Amino acid sequence: MIYLLSRLFIKDWKNYSDKRVRHSYGILTGIAGIGFNILLFFVKIMIGIFSKSVAITADAFNNLSDAASSFVQVLGFKLSLKKADKEHPFGHGRIEYISGLIISFLILLMGFKLLESSVISFFKPAKNDFSILSFFILMSSIFVKFYMYFYNHRIAKKIDSLTLEAAAKDSLSDCLSTAIVIISGIFGRFTDFPLDPIAGFIVSFFIIYEGFKSAKETAQPLLGTPPTKEFVKQIEEEVLKHKPIYSMHDLIVHNYGPGRLIISLHAEVPGDVNIFELHDVIDNTENDLNKKFNCQAVIHMDPIDTHNKRLKEIKNFLLLNISKIYQGLNIHDVRLVPGKTHSNLIFEVVKPFNCEIPNKILNEKIKDLLKKQYSDVNCVISFESPFVQ
Repeated sequence: MIYLLSRLFIKDWKNYSDKRVRHSYGILTGIAGIGFNILLFFVKIMIGIFSKSVAITADAFNNLSDAASSFVQVLGFKLSLKKADKEHPFGHGRIEYISGLIISFLILLMGFKLLESSVISFFKPAKNDFSILSFFILMSSIFVKFYMYFYNHRIAKKIDSLTLEAAAKDSLSDCLSTAIVIISGIFGRFTDFPLDPIAGFIVSFFIIYEGFKSAKETAQPLLGTPPTKEFVKQIEEEVLKHKPIYSMHDLIVHNYGPGRLIISLHAEVPGDVNIFELHDVIDNTENDLNKKFNCQAVIHMDPIDTHNKRLKEIKNFLLLNISKIYQGLNIHDVRLVPGKTHSNLIFEVVKPFNCEIPNKILNEKIKDLLKKQYSDVNCVISFESPFVQ
């Protein structure tokens, strides 16, 4: 159904990287979610009332919270399409993440409310009347929810949306919670043990767990996360295509919402090439990055001495041996300034976040490492944290 609707109402529906197309998918799936969940709520709430089942009633209100979540999803996708303005020069793309976070909070709120009603029902149990009609309707609900999981998960992957992936996981969790309700309803007919409120507990815990998990996933891009290794490799391959760029470092990827990336990096270039030629190479590299990754790229040039054999030898020695001090240490921006009595080796050390060795001690260890091999070299070291893990 979603496939057919997308072909009918979304122009250029296969162009998933286009902002308007991905927002249209977000709105379409959100409206479908509202419709499906409200239908399931009304059907389940009637069954819950007539069968006096707390678990079915809890499951019904879970669907109602899902409908509210779908409404927030639609609103989030709609607002995130707003253009950049004076107050928000990088656009409104992160509203999509905020809507996902609101959805997570709604899921958590409903989970805790259902947990409360299950506790009350446990101490004041009522005999439920689970019928064959209840069984078939709840089984139909599982099929509907699995279909919702399928299309949300599939489209989330295509348009790279954490909000839709959160909705997909919530639908899959609903399948499991409804299955628990069915099992408790069937076995509850043959025993006075309060299976129904216990099933309500389990459903509530599933909802709360998914809420926390979804909140964590949607909060991550708001806080800022490093780019994936695959993405870094793609950027590096594209940059190094442009000669005479020698290497790159200090890559930072700023995420202002899906399809709104700002990439900055340092490119090492030969110091003896005409500055105007290098500037043209950097401009072309930025333009190609912009086109390939749909981003805004900014590149800083770092001139290096490519003809100094001793510098190359010392740099290779450092690269080979610095990991012996601590696994994961790296260096860049290596310069050699010769003098009459000694040479100053100036460079930056990238220190992993999990390295707890103080900079002062690392400084001494690196200096000792070089002194054993190059007694006339004095190290001038600065430390920085990695932008890429």
